[in-house]
Amino acid sequence: METSTYPDPDVRLARLAGAVGLPAEWPPTEEFLDGLARRTGLRAHDLLLVADIPPPETAWLFDETAGASSTLLSRSLALPASGRRLLRARARSLTAPPDALTPWQPRPYELYPPGFGALLLRMLALRNLNGSGTARAMCLMSGVCKAASTIGAVGRGDKPLDAEMLDGFAATLGVPVAVLAALTGVQASADSPEPASEVVDTAALIWEIRHVTRDQKEELCAYAEELGGN
Repeated sequence: METSTYPDPDVRLARLAGAVGLPAEWPPTEEFLDGLARRTGLRAHDLLLVADIPPPETAWLFDETAGASSTLLSRSLALPASGRRLLRARARSLTAPPDALTPWQPRPYELYPPGFGALLLRMLALRNLNGSGTARAMCLMSGVCKAASTIGAVGRGDKPLDAEMLDGFAATLGVPVAVLAALTGVQASADSPEPASEVVDTAALIWEIRHVTRDQKEELCAYAEELGGN
């Protein structure tokens, strides 16, 4: 089980605020959460999860057959900065057709008990990443290659959230390892790398495509291939 305690939401937010030199607020205001998101690299909806505040219902509308495919992520990571900007701009321009998205319904094995592993997996669920999608993205973006079952065990608290997994989650979310270390209390490895620019940009792309359809994702894959000149 997880060895670290799971503190109350005000403590969790205060840890993040302290990590980036921002005075803590409780209850959190929208302005505070927006400022904390800018400084940490997390999204405002991520911070709502940290604070045990439900994100809007629209945040959980997905085409679960879409998600971030290995092909799209690999092509994004390989693009130059200019290509990655164009790819994210194209992703932001997409709007799913009416009724194409449905509310996310966690499977029984995704109903994790409270804990930091569960919190991080819920953040990734906000990005339309299930266990296998998280495993693929984490391997491509960080080199931390674990089975979906292993990642699920971290969510359940059956496997500890260690420095290696912290590196993997940080890269997939596109945030500095120090941010997650401060939040979770897990000691980061002395040689933990900061996410490279292509990793941060690809994490941003994952966020941008969370509400696209499978067909739209395939269109983005084709566009990424054009940008890469392949």
